[in-house]
Amino acid sequence: MRFKLVITTLAALLVCGASYAEKVSNEETTKKEPLKEKTIETMHTVDINGQAVSYKAIAGTLVLKDEKDKEKDKGSFFYVAYIKEGEKDLSSRPITYCFNGGPGSAAIWLHLGAFGPRKVELSDNQRISPPYNLEDNKYSILDVTDLVFIDPISTGYSKPATGEDPKQFHGVDEDIKSVAEFVRMFTTKFQRWESPKFIAGESYGTTRAVGLAAELHDEYFMYINGIVLVSSVLDFQTIGNVDNGNDLPYILMLPTYSAAAFYQDKLDRDLQKNFQKTIREAKDFAINEYSLALLKGDSLDREERDRMIAKLHYYTGLPKAYLDDANLRVGPFQFRKELLSNEKRIIGRFDSRYKGYMTNPLAEYATGDPSAEAVFGMFTATFNHYIQSELEWKESSRYSVLTNVFPWNFGKATNEYLNLSKSLSQVMSNNPQIHVMVANGYYDLATPFFATEYTFNHLNIDKSLRKNITMTYYEAGHMMYIHQPSLVKLNDDIRVFIKSSLPKK
Repeated sequence: MRFKLVITTLAALLVCGASYAEKVSNEETTKKEPLKEKTIETMHTVDINGQAVSYKAIAGTLVLKDEKDKEKDKGSFFYVAYIKEGEKDLSSRPITYCFNGGPGSAAIWLHLGAFGPRKVELSDNQRISPPYNLEDNKYSILDVTDLVFIDPISTGYSKPATGEDPKQFHGVDEDIKSVAEFVRMFTTKFQRWESPKFIAGESYGTTRAVGLAAELHDEYFMYINGIVLVSSVLDFQTIGNVDNGNDLPYILMLPTYSAAAFYQDKLDRDLQKNFQKTIREAKDFAINEYSLALLKGDSLDREERDRMIAKLHYYTGLPKAYLDDANLRVGPFQFRKELLSNEKRIIGRFDSRYKGYMTNPLAEYATGDPSAEAVFGMFTATFNHYIQSELEWKESSRYSVLTNVFPWNFGKATNEYLNLSKSLSQVMSNNPQIHVMVANGYYDLATPFFATEYTFNHLNIDKSLRKNITMTYYEAGHMMYIHQPSLVKLNDDIRVFIKSSLPKK
């Protein structure tokens, strides 16, 4: 059944691979203590693009109540918010609700990697040994929008109430509904109903972001000004498990293979001359010749097959014999293992610029992800230090960076691939003023950029609404912000996007 295939794909998304996941702690969910809302406020200043920005940092919790019994606690959300000081008219000050994906990830990646006023000090494409450092994020978008980083229940310090089953939050619809209620509560508590509102999500967080925008629109009549989708996946058929006869991901992944092979210097000399030209050629080949060859299946004659093998070798750098044995179809985990196999190295999944050691040269698939290993410990250490020392949130319990929330309830998608693109089409049609920005990393083997283009080319929305969609690209991977030039470009692109999404006065 495709349901199992979707689970396999989702479990590997940022940032909830089985090898990185944490189990939901029984100790955390069974402590017999009431849930309490609290906030800790601290004052800070950061220099953003040469401008001194004073802001209030709020670390806090909001308690989720039972829909039918308002006296009954269901769970507690942890968040960190940044509010710029000196803004008297909140009706003109945007606010952006941010989260990561997994599902099962806390929000620390966008928080300390991209948008927040403090960030991890990084050395792109290199492993850094502890101790790690935080630095002011002079590229933060706090100058143009207030920020709220949300940890979905079972991640971070967010947790179910005593006696409540965590599974009631572990599903597509369940997750969207609970986060929507958090947004409503926060918006009410801090009097932001008249503020322009944005949602920013990464990876599975983009799936959540689109569902959240629809839920807020339909359930609360809260209309969103814009959605930022970082490393987007809305239609899971485009990246779904390919062992069940689904050829679409092979086609949509190929330009990303070309990008990875280009970076690793594995392509023909002609293709190594101009990156953008190579990507355009790879896309054209994938959507035309390659797609037709896969459509023919076993009816492809030997001459056509040999020609296709030669073309695939040209655009991927993989050996012709390997492509023949693979029946013209190489999945991303196979590609990661095979591209540098002669060097006994694998490449990263989240970012194919990274290389790591091959632990089992005889394995069919790459195991582990050097691009994940390069940053996971760094972000975890710096966040735990930051929240305690600078934000003064004293908590003895574990901050769950990555939580195993599977089995995940796919609801209506039980017997088909999860697809939130229909929800995006609907919310854009219902709210023609909403704008969408999509950030793509060329070296992302988890949510490939061509798959995102395919999804947005199949929204089936009125042509007049397509002007509200902005596609941006970065020469980095899934977490493109760990590459400083891409971080600068990403946040500059978001500034332009936010300003263009606000109502004209």
